[in-house]
Amino acid sequence: MPEWPEMEHYRKLLMERIGGQRIVGVEIVRPQSINVDPGEFARETIGSAVWYVERRGKYLIFHLDNGKRLLLHLMVGGSLFFGSEEERPDRTAQITLQFPNGNLYFIGLRLGYLHLLSVKDAAGRLAELGPDPMDRRLDAAAFAARFAGKRGMLKPALTDQSNVAGIGNCYADEMLHKAGIRPDVPVPQVDAAGWQRLHGAMRTVLEEAAAHGGYMEMPLYAGDTQTGKAAQLLQVYDREGEPCPKCGGAIVKTEVSGRKTFFCPVCQPEP
Repeated sequence: MPEWPEMEHYRKLLMERIGGQRIVGVEIVRPQSINVDPGEFARETIGSAVWYVERRGKYLIFHLDNGKRLLLHLMVGGSLFFGSEEERPDRTAQITLQFPNGNLYFIGLRLGYLHLLSVKDAAGRLAELGPDPMDRRLDAAAFAARFAGKRGMLKPALTDQSNVAGIGNCYADEMLHKAGIRPDVPVPQVDAAGWQRLHGAMRTVLEEAAAHGGYMEMPLYAGDTQTGKAAQLLQVYDREGEPCPKCGGAIVKTEVSGRKTFFCPVCQPEP
């Protein structure tokens, strides 16, 4: 599933391609992927310009100049492609937004969606999200405070979007490895030094991954050589049995709260 780096990468590339562009056509193949009648969706979007693309956690919000918002969540299996009909991947696009300079294809939206909302409704849908990992107000102390009084294991707390928005399965593992903390440690056992390390690891891991195009190897446009390069940076995620880049020990795969989890028992010892 796309996380903070993937959606931030998409946001920047989309701003370059559709920022200020008007939607000239809409095709809805799967009405379940939107929240209104396809006719209403078309009437409210065709002729409107996308004047800004915002990211909030794992969401993208397309700000239209008619005051409406398009709220995108790709969920598992979702991806985007911008280009011509000849260039697009050989996969079904559930939704297509047509622009004068190309089409934006929303692919794999079986669980994901693109909802047409008012400003108020969009804000309401996002109200329960925690702060952005890069929020200047979220220093190490404020970060630790988000988890004060929490029970259970640390990894599920990190991926709970009401605590901090945008961290998912992959980057939680990477952050924890960089911070030297086990994913299954109980939240109350993390001390002040641990929260400090984890906060720094969060910022570093997410920013580096975004700068390298995220880990999902699905090009956004023909000739895109940047998207997915962050897969080369991953230290533990999806690397079961491989040597840890830090210590050379074998990376272990386990489950934490039902999610596949990767860590190094040497670099991330039991407390």
